[in-house]
This record gives sequence, C-alpha cells and structure tokens, in this order.
Amino acid sequence: MNLFVMGLVFVAGFFATMQAGVNYILSEYLRSDLLAALVSFVVGSIGLFIFIVIYGLEIPGISSLIRVPWWAWLGGLLGAFLVTVTIYAVPKLGATTMFAVFIGGQMIASVIFDHFGILGYPEHPVSWIRMLGIALVFSGVVLIKYY
Repeated sequence: MNLFVMGLVFVAGFFATMQAGVNYILSEYLRSDLLAALVSFVVGSIGLFIFIVIYGLEIPGISSLIRVPWWAWLGGLLGAFLVTVTIYAVPKLGATTMFAVFIGGQMIASVIFDHFGILGYPEHPVSWIRMLGIALVFSGVVLIKYY
C-alpha cells in the first residue's frame, strides 16, 4: 500500500470536515448556502490558478479541450452540489452524522464503480467481505446518529 497517498487522502478527509464547517459559517454571514458555495469555488479557483502559475503548468489548447468527453466536464457541477449539500446539512446533522452518511454513499458508489470498472477505476469484484464492510459503515451511521 502507498502510505504517502493514504496519508494525503486522510488529510483531505480531515480538511473536508473542516471545509464544511468553514463554508457553513460563511453561509451564515452571506445568508445563503448557494452564495457560500460560489465564494468557496471562486476562492478555490484563484488558489488553483496561483499553483498552476507557480508550477508553470501549460494550459491546454482548444483542440485538446474539444476532445474531452462531455460527461467529463460534470466534475465541477458534482463538486458544487457536494459543497452546497454539506453547507446545508452541517447545522441539521452535525459533522459526524453528515460525514457518516456521506461516507456510506461513497461506499455504495465505490463498490459499484470498482465492480464494473466505471470511470477508470480498476475492476474489483463485489464480495461478501466488501458488502459486510458497507453494512458495518451503515451500522456505524445508525450508532452515531442515535446513540
């Protein structure tokens, strides 16, 4: 296993929880979940642009962009939906329940995408152990929410 990559993903997960709280506070000041999500994406885009300039990455030309499948452009919309939903859900569910349910959804999608090798994921067939893992995640959601 690549411990560096796993560590990076762990930190990203930690920051995702932090981001949801920060964006919720922003939404309180802006009085809108959607405006907070927009500001979050604008600030993030500026940050990414700065990194692109610092690293000297080449911007692809129009001919390269035209070859991208239409559905590959949906990542930004999916991200906007994700950020907006977490802003909305934070005060209603709290961080622990929100992310437990979130992770449950990720687990279901992950098993499906892995089983069929969708979106470039390597194929990993569904097994009873994986299904048990998902059942344990959902059991954890119930325990976190109600106890």
